[in-house]
Amino acid sequence: MLLSGGLDSTVCTALAARDHDALLTLSFDYGQRHRAELERAASIARHYGAEQLVVSIDASQWGGSALTDPAIAIPEAGTEGIPATYVPARNLIFLSVAMGVAEARDADVVVIGVNALDYSGYPDCRPEFVDSFRITAALALKRGVEGRPVTIETPLIDRTKADIVRLGVDVGAPLHLSWSCYRDGSVPCGECDACHLRAKGFAEASIADPALA
Repeated sequence: MLLSGGLDSTVCTALAARDHDALLTLSFDYGQRHRAELERAASIARHYGAEQLVVSIDASQWGGSALTDPAIAIPEAGTEGIPATYVPARNLIFLSVAMGVAEARDADVVVIGVNALDYSGYPDCRPEFVDSFRITAALALKRGVEGRPVTIETPLIDRTKADIVRLGVDVGAPLHLSWSCYRDGSVPCGECDACHLRAKGFAEASIADPALA
């Protein structure tokens, strides 16, 4: 389970814990400014008694994103086009590492909480990217060559944020532990795109955000 500590990955972790026999969470320390999410990911992994593997990849070395370069301002919600918070090739890299871990551990499934409806417009969250990656991974891995490809599950790909919030409540996901803000700190900023999308989801679901209680 690729676990960032955000709302979507927290709900996906609850689904994975429900649907699979054993759970390994995979988090990335990629030089992100919002390091609070790593602490939340650790708490969520502990909540489910899951092993957590943290992989360090310093994306700040190549820059190009407001999430890894303090010189680039984090935009407020409503920015047109692909926002400055896009991290070049992030999900491509994360999924590649996840498939390697899955093959090494002989795990059958990788779960990722990408969403293509209420999201920031990142190209690596689209179903066509995941579909293409499935084909590439099957060609690249020993398991794939042997006819046992690792399955990639995207249970939230076509859900709205409100749907995700409702699903999280239904499956008892620890939403109070999740962190969605692109800025670091003890309190979400309420202004960035991630905060806006989260607030929109809880508002449309008519559910109070437990992380703000």
